[in-house]
Amino acid sequence: MKQLATPRMDQCIGCHSCSLACARLIHQRLSWETAGIRIHSSGGLSTGFMAIHCLACDPAPCALVCPTGAFSQRAGGGVIVRKKLCIQCGQCVVACPVEAISQNKQGEVFVCIHCGRCVEFCPQSCLEMQETAVTEEVSQ
Repeated sequence: MKQLATPRMDQCIGCHSCSLACARLIHQRLSWETAGIRIHSSGGLSTGFMAIHCLACDPAPCALVCPTGAFSQRAGGGVIVRKKLCIQCGQCVVACPVEAISQNKQGEVFVCIHCGRCVEFCPQSCLEMQETAVTEEVSQ
């Protein structure tokens, strides 16, 4: 299972190309507020930038609190999102320990789904998809 990682954020120039790629390719919109990955300043241009994205929790607190099953646990960490089931209650936003889930003014929620579509749009190669081990519980 692959997950989005940000190993070279020290090279980030804050262009938001990854965010715009996510919004456009995944959500068919061109708005920073509809992206699963968001870039923020670490305190100014001289201190660099940080990427806010799903860290692939397992178990995912957002999936645990979702009353409709719109967010469900993804094998290996992170979530599968079924937008049609979402009632826009915002419980997932509150439950996320790293504030990786955003909710726009219309109530729609957006989170990184670890698809990797943003990676090729980073001109500084700050992002990459990394293989993770999927562990299965063995009952005895």
